[in-house]
Amino acid sequence: MAEHPPYPVGLRLLGRRVVVLGGGQVAQRRLPALIAAGADVLLVSPEATPSVEALADAGRITWLKRPYEPGDLEGAWYALIATSDPDANSRASAEAEADRVWCVRSDDADAATAWTPATGHSEGVTVAVLTTEAKGRDPRHTAAVRDAVVEGLRDGTLVAPHHRTRTPGVALVGGGPGDPDLITVRGRRLLAEADVVIADRLGPRDLLAELPPGVEVIDAAKIPYGRFMAQEAINDALIQHARQGKSVVRLKGGDPYVFGRGMEEVQALTEAGIPCTVVPGISSSVSVPGAAGIPVTHRGVAHEFTVVSGHVAPDDERSLVDWPSLAKLTGTLVILMGVDKIGKIAETLVAHGKAPDTPVALVQEGTTVAQRRVDATLATVAATVAAEEVRPPAVIVIGEVVRVGPHPPEQR
Repeated sequence: MAEHPPYPVGLRLLGRRVVVLGGGQVAQRRLPALIAAGADVLLVSPEATPSVEALADAGRITWLKRPYEPGDLEGAWYALIATSDPDANSRASAEAEADRVWCVRSDDADAATAWTPATGHSEGVTVAVLTTEAKGRDPRHTAAVRDAVVEGLRDGTLVAPHHRTRTPGVALVGGGPGDPDLITVRGRRLLAEADVVIADRLGPRDLLAELPPGVEVIDAAKIPYGRFMAQEAINDALIQHARQGKSVVRLKGGDPYVFGRGMEEVQALTEAGIPCTVVPGISSSVSVPGAAGIPVTHRGVAHEFTVVSGHVAPDDERSLVDWPSLAKLTGTLVILMGVDKIGKIAETLVAHGKAPDTPVALVQEGTTVAQRRVDATLATVAATVAAEEVRPPAVIVIGEVVRVGPHPPEQR
């Protein structure tokens, strides 16, 4: 086989019959791609995994609930043989050979007329990796090669500079809670394609070091105010660079629409006629507590969680938060941007009925190497924040979920 490697080809299976023998784990892995290709799939198997059965129940495939019988491959363009019966596999393989049906065998690659490559996808490109020798084939090796290629395509490291995709306009990218590995795949790819990146202080700034030298990086926190408010200055910068035909990424922390003023920027861009793409991000309101061992919901403890901004105090006339109502909820309360107001917040919650011994956790710089967790109660949190010198950014979690972790810290 080393002298005659397989010939790689892409099968166009739309509306064409594909027969799958066996409804086990192999079928479960392969059926979604066959369905996505538009194949007319016939499954022949007396049993199937729950996932495969669900595909049949949904009408995505046709299922004959019996073992293989001669003639089952009639009219097929392609066959996947994956039963637990070696004799049935051999007989079906012989039928495929006689009928000139390309056939994959899960139990014996040498007896097959086709091999299934390790495949992956990235923005309209399908990557398929095959080992050229049948003997000693290691599916883990081909899968690792596939993963490396797909990841390179997704994050832009495998795209030659002069072939780099450039889409004029603005992408509002949620960078996640801080760990650069927690940005979405799409967000990372758009960063790799950018001409200009306007970055927030709380975005995953470690990613900026990976950008090509020609990419202009603008610190949103240092955009001159001039006669505008800060947000208006950011909007103007986005519009200005996009109108120059550049691909602009607005890199934000967390999610653009969770206290990120994302919609304000979308509105400004829309009014200016600038195309805009919004890429959601992992919100710190859920991910940071999770990274610190705190589930925002837990069976028998909390059936709800509420996320609020604490950037203005409860007694500030600008506050839109109904603190008295929040005090009456039994679920988890997550507060963002509230470190310097936590004393007044805790006082207000207790004044409206929340128990003073309600547990509180503050997670500072969550998901980063500097992450730390400080625990307290509503009665002690103000003093604890001062004593422990807790500084923003920090996510505050209030509720019984703080105590459900394997080894919750002692409350101060």
